[in-house]
Amino acid sequence: MRLIVITDTAFRPDEAEVIRILLGGGIDRVHVRKPSAAEGDLRRLLEALPAELYPQLTLHDALPLAVEYGLGGVHLNRRSPEAPEGFRGLVSRSCHTLDELAACRTEDYLFLSPLFDSISKSGYRAAFSAAQLREAAARGLLGSRVLALGGVTPERLPQVREYGFGGAALLGCIWRDTSPEGLRRTLSALHGYANENE
Repeated sequence: MRLIVITDTAFRPDEAEVIRILLGGGIDRVHVRKPSAAEGDLRRLLEALPAELYPQLTLHDALPLAVEYGLGGVHLNRRSPEAPEGFRGLVSRSCHTLDELAACRTEDYLFLSPLFDSISKSGYRAAFSAAQLREAAARGLLGSRVLALGGVTPERLPQVREYGFGGAALLGCIWRDTSPEGLRRTLSALHGYANENE
């Protein structure tokens, strides 16, 4: 099961260290999502990280920086609808309906959200019933390239797998306790539930 972490939208003083701990602790990728950030602030975050982690980073904004720094991924959205010229890494996109999911065929992987009630966005409620997700899986819409997003916690990973997702994208459950001990606990729980019954 693939596990991806999405950054909080605000910069944090410990963010580079948190990203290092996450990627060193078995998280597959970190998505850097800073929709209102100045390019200079994004550069400072990237430059605070060792270059050997760049292949595991995906940018949501200021996508030309992905080419400049040799980052491994870009995430397409309304602000950045196309990969920058010369980019050769992974391309991802978020989908919020099953029709949208069905229409996205060229991206390397997709997020489907919100799967559960959001932890980080108040009032952002689950958009899909269990029956809808099982039907989507039966139609071949879910699978290894589709990751669940929205309200995912370690305890919900077996349910995510049961629905037919290839993994999960995490936000709220990661950023509520970024102390080294808190991150170790969260990573241990994630890996324990992700590997359950495998």
